[in-house]
Amino acid sequence: MRILAIAAHPDDVEWQCGGTLALCKERGDEIIIAVATNGNVGTGDPLITREMIAATRHEEAKASAAILDAHLIWMDFDDEFLTDNRETRERFIDAIREARPDVMFIHSVLDHHPDHRLAGSIARDARIPASVPLVVTNFPPTAIPTVFEMDTELGNHFEPEFYVDVTRVMETKTAMLSSHKSQAAWMMHVFGTEFTENMLIQGRFRGAQACTQYAEGFKLLHDWPYTGDARLLPSK
Repeated sequence: MRILAIAAHPDDVEWQCGGTLALCKERGDEIIIAVATNGNVGTGDPLITREMIAATRHEEAKASAAILDAHLIWMDFDDEFLTDNRETRERFIDAIREARPDVMFIHSVLDHHPDHRLAGSIARDARIPASVPLVVTNFPPTAIPTVFEMDTELGNHFEPEFYVDVTRVMETKTAMLSSHKSQAAWMMHVFGTEFTENMLIQGRFRGAQACTQYAEGFKLLHDWPYTGDARLLPSK
């Protein structure tokens, strides 16, 4: 199968579904990661410009994707200012058409971050136009994928329907997230926390709910037209 994870920022995918993507890769799936914004405000260093941090974060995203031999789609919108307009929708449609996914992972619209909520909403709305021939973009139409919503950061306002046991691929998931080296200093500067710690806390919490050590949580999108089911998620 072809798997597309589409998220707002560099490192979002790694946190919320990196383990599941690693399991998908193990079973032979082709992985595509699409990132909407370029992370160009993600630094507390006054000597680093927006252009500099955007370039750094792009290289970090490529390094992370390379761990799974995943294809990276870099949309390059400004961080913190993602908007729902024609340009953005067409870019999301193109990302879906380029990826031609059987399964797509997206942000929950209940997430705390406005970029996350908008990226999830736009991806959700773009999945049908991506299949419509008269919606003309840079790539040809593709079939409507099965869509799963990813967990929110630290699980706020999110009750998973399904859990994926990611215990045995946590080293891979952590390596992917740790590829975003510039964010270690940023997380300490803004939140006073070690970069991967909250991800590990959330993984253990979902793992406790799923009766395993580490897990990731998802909801299946039940919007019409309904496609696929939870059996498309990887199992042990």
